[in-house]
Amino acid sequence: MKNMIIASTSTVFGSGYLEYILDDLKLHFKAVKTILFIPYARPSGITHDDYTAKAKDAFSKININVEGIHTFKNPKTAIEQAEAIFVGGGNTFVLVSQLYKIKAIEVLTEVVQNGTPYLGTSAGSNICGLTMNTTNDMPIVYPPSFKTLGLVPFNINPHYLDSDVNSEHMGETRETRIKEFLCYNTQTVVGLREGSWLQVLGESITLKGPFPARIFKHDLAPYEVESGKLLEHLT
Repeated sequence: MKNMIIASTSTVFGSGYLEYILDDLKLHFKAVKTILFIPYARPSGITHDDYTAKAKDAFSKININVEGIHTFKNPKTAIEQAEAIFVGGGNTFVLVSQLYKIKAIEVLTEVVQNGTPYLGTSAGSNICGLTMNTTNDMPIVYPPSFKTLGLVPFNINPHYLDSDVNSEHMGETRETRIKEFLCYNTQTVVGLREGSWLQVLGESITLKGPFPARIFKHDLAPYEVESGKLLEHLT
């Protein structure tokens, strides 16, 4: 049975790394001693070691150890044997490229479907959808495919940002970009605002956190879904 937290972000304004969600993570990983961390997205280009150290420091506050997948000789075996998995944020193109390179897409999907507890933030959340096409990231590398884990029946747009009506910026908004996506694709997109996350238990998907999510469907105007609502019907 899937057991996942799919979070828009690792850090909210005025808070430390994962701090805003640590109480929920303590429950989510209550039976876990060590988490396998996948640092491939490399936010700001930091090293895998430095990124893993950041995750290790956060989880030490709830007495959970963290080991980086890059330290294992066989990363696929590390995924298969992991007590729990955390895929951190950064650049989704870099993350997906590396997951394909080590042939980990299928095994990662399989272990999470079979119940290995999973946490994704930002890019690590984006890959839980059907494809990575609704990422906000620059295409700095070219993955073999945009198809991702498909652990939820829709696409995700982490860090969803509402338009500022008082801004003088005339560039495209997040909503504009998602509407462009829906001109060529039919899957639903869930815009996750900062501080929001999806809790997945089996086939149940519940929106958590203080904010509503913005839902984009191919044939409907965008609409809001309040926190606490179920989203598994979105396809």
